[in-house]
Amino acid sequence: MIKRLLGLIALSLFFLIVTTALLYKEYQGFLDTPLSIEKQITFEVEPGMSFTDVNTKLKKLDLTKNTNYFKILARHTGKASMIKSGEYLLSPGLTPIDLLNLLVSGKVIQYSFTLLEGWQIGEMIQAIHATNLLEHTLHVDEPEDIMIELGHADKIAEGMFFPDTYHFPKGTTDKAFLQRAYQRLHDVLDEEWQARAENLPYKTAYEALIMASIIEKETGLASERSTIAGVFVRRLNKKMKLQTDPTVIYAMGKQFNGNIRKKDLDIDSPYNTYRYKGLPPSPIALVGREAIHAALHPEKGKSLYFVAKGDGSHYFSVTLKEHNRAVRKYQLNKSK
Repeated sequence: MIKRLLGLIALSLFFLIVTTALLYKEYQGFLDTPLSIEKQITFEVEPGMSFTDVNTKLKKLDLTKNTNYFKILARHTGKASMIKSGEYLLSPGLTPIDLLNLLVSGKVIQYSFTLLEGWQIGEMIQAIHATNLLEHTLHVDEPEDIMIELGHADKIAEGMFFPDTYHFPKGTTDKAFLQRAYQRLHDVLDEEWQARAENLPYKTAYEALIMASIIEKETGLASERSTIAGVFVRRLNKKMKLQTDPTVIYAMGKQFNGNIRKKDLDIDSPYNTYRYKGLPPSPIALVGREAIHAALHPEKGKSLYFVAKGDGSHYFSVTLKEHNRAVRKYQLNKSK
């Protein structure tokens, strides 16, 4: 009787070992077998999803053949509670181990949106309202209202966001995006301000930003930024009016139709640098790092004037007489 019992136990143990070995082999096969993905697809882990929810979704999409094995893998590695929400790009050849590591990594799909150098605040707001890449939570259109929403009611919105291409995951709000661009502007400006040249006519970094915005709008060639900066800095030092067209255009607003008439130069606006000396009260556009750098590192020289040559470049003059000749040549098409 005892021998028979021992035999049954031995047989049971044998079958248990064989079964365990087969299950382990099957489990290893599951780990090494790529998921059922024929082409790249997007898989979203929604906020608040548990591992069980994710596993169920994988099965519904027929991406995994054995949710129990995937559960064992996640529990055994301790990663079941480490999965991060977001959109993930799944590619052919991805194994269950690869998938789990991807979901834990947080390497979600990134979208991109670009703020352009030279944009005025109205153009920026319009572009953000028009994109479907951001969640729209700022239901205001006026720049001052947006600054209130961002917690910077004491700031003028113009020029306070850094032009760049930003990458972000699905679900990013317009408010979070603008907060990032606002902070980026201040980081860049502070960095450049700390490395500025000596003897500049700016009392604050904000004044340098105002100058940089004028340079941004005046410059057609990147190579001329520091040269134009030099002209403006010398004019400020000599208490001369800047007399730069972009500030007049800014002052005209929607009245500008592509041309500046002589009477437009008399517009009574603090932005009209033909009428008032010094810098305007705020930037007139979004400003890139290169323009900020130029404003803080103006090229040395003697030129006090410049005129557009019609090909994107400028002719620089030391004297008013030379400048007038250049105006006749390049603007009025006269040889004398």
